[in-house]
Amino acid sequence: MNSAIETDYSLILKKLDQVDPVKYARTRNYLDGAVTYLSPYISRGVISTKQVLEHVLAKGYKITQIETFVKELCWRDYFQRVAQEKDLNTDIKQLQTPVSNHGISSSIINASTEIDAIDHSIKYLYQTGYMHNHSRMYLSSIVCNIAKSHWHHPAQWMYYHLLDGDWASNACSWQWVAGANSSKKYYANQENINKYSYTNQVNTYLDTSYEMLETMEVPDSLVDTEKIEFRTVLPENSTIQIDSALPTFIYNYYNLDPLWHKDEEGNRVLLIEPEFFATYPVSKNCIDFMLALSKNITGIKVYVGSFNSFKELNQPGNIFYKEHPFNQHYQGIKEERDWISDKVVGYHPSFFSYWKKIERFIYKQY
Repeated sequence: MNSAIETDYSLILKKLDQVDPVKYARTRNYLDGAVTYLSPYISRGVISTKQVLEHVLAKGYKITQIETFVKELCWRDYFQRVAQEKDLNTDIKQLQTPVSNHGISSSIINASTEIDAIDHSIKYLYQTGYMHNHSRMYLSSIVCNIAKSHWHHPAQWMYYHLLDGDWASNACSWQWVAGANSSKKYYANQENINKYSYTNQVNTYLDTSYEMLETMEVPDSLVDTEKIEFRTVLPENSTIQIDSALPTFIYNYYNLDPLWHKDEEGNRVLLIEPEFFATYPVSKNCIDFMLALSKNITGIKVYVGSFNSFKELNQPGNIFYKEHPFNQHYQGIKEERDWISDKVVGYHPSFFSYWKKIERFIYKQY
């Protein structure tokens, strides 16, 4: 299992080339399954879901062979479509209930939940910025449905550390587990965790039936909660030179695509807005990861400050940027992101309803 977090674009493409979508479908729920490790690059906009799909299909796979893999890519696009229409900082469909606190259990922060697989995954998150998707579901179920914490602050905590942190995917997934964006809550008992994590723990507070999990009191180890003050350490600002006669291409935390307008002459600016990172803080590891990925963009210049201050100080000519819910305040020429299909837009209350519409276009297009 090679989960190394590469930042060189050529090595990222090699990682893409190693994807086995058939094996992925069979094993993805296991912690040692054939997951792709591409999510950090998709989340940072280095590669797109469409690029991944087209690369896999070019190797001879048919949609019918790899539908599970295709659906997982479409889940990402679906969450982005939800983010275009909804305020993801609030409960989307209905209020999470019951909620006993708006913090996060101290034992989660300290990786001392008494569930070995969860504690290991938290330590691994701190160390690497990665957590397997099944572990994320287990952990959020413990936080929201066992400890009865509201999903928002714990979701901030996870987003803060994840190199593949994407607020749309993260917030929607936490709300899905907590029942704020789904028809029922997600629970996992110890037997389930043991099966997919290769542990054999017994006699834990999760070692019971699902019926009991839904009615149990908050375990003692999860009672104490706290609120974390997240802080993002940004690089120092420096003066940059802009040629106002050339177009300016704006990159950011969600767009680090080295192929975007690659063959056009222009100013290339990585815009790091302090206000954005105050609202959606991330760890130093995440900032360092962003900066390392930006080096794949020839001639990139880093500007730390607001979009308006950049525009006022540098007087750029035509500004180009990619659409994203977090940069609606940008001014210039907005370009669409590279969707698997741009035919299905707007809000769909469930992935199933989204999939039923996009499925037709996928089979026709590919």
